[in-house]
Amino acid sequence: MFDNIGLFVETISQGLLLTVEATVGGILIATVLSFGFGLAMLSRSRLVRGFARLYVEIWRGTSEVVQLMWIYFVLPVLVGFQIVPLAAGIIVLGLNHGAYGAEIVRGAIQAVPREQYEGCVALNLSRTQRMLRVILPQALVEMVPPFNNLFIQLLKSSALLTIITVHEMTYQAREVLIDRFISQAPTIWTIVLLFYLALAVAITFGMRMLERRTAQIAGRRPPQRRGVLAALSARRTG
Repeated sequence: MFDNIGLFVETISQGLLLTVEATVGGILIATVLSFGFGLAMLSRSRLVRGFARLYVEIWRGTSEVVQLMWIYFVLPVLVGFQIVPLAAGIIVLGLNHGAYGAEIVRGAIQAVPREQYEGCVALNLSRTQRMLRVILPQALVEMVPPFNNLFIQLLKSSALLTIITVHEMTYQAREVLIDRFISQAPTIWTIVLLFYLALAVAITFGMRMLERRTAQIAGRRPPQRRGVLAALSARRTG
């Protein structure tokens, strides 16, 4: 059962770079769209708010698989040229998760206490100065944990790119499985799970560092992470 683990790891790891590229590209696009449309939903203009809400509802309310198929198969017919599979996947990952991220940004900004806005008005700060100097630094602290979950979900969604023949890890695993190792499916898919777990842990580690940094910028005490045993001990003595 374990005779071919080296071969399986080598084959699946050949798709690791494409998985990372799709994830990083999707995160970059999703982050930009999250802030752009999240702020747009708070605009004074009803037209801007309506456009932002339309984007969020379309991409949040339709199937990600159908979105992927539409971008890769339908859009080229409309525009007249074929889209590279990896590019199509990154676009869909960014657009889909950007819609969820926009709600995170909107909610975090609205969660900032009203007194902060009133203090900005008392200091005669412009709307831009209020947002950049006071509101956003505080809202960022609240955004990081949900964005961590969103980025991990984006990582897992990158497996959908196998549908349009992007040779990422899931595609590589399926190929080696169908080729000649169908009887070793448990081993192959366990290796894939461990690869995704490692990437998810890396994302969480990076976001934890960002969470501490944003807390320092906002003048808050960095969140303390306690181990399981310490948490249980605290509950017993509390």
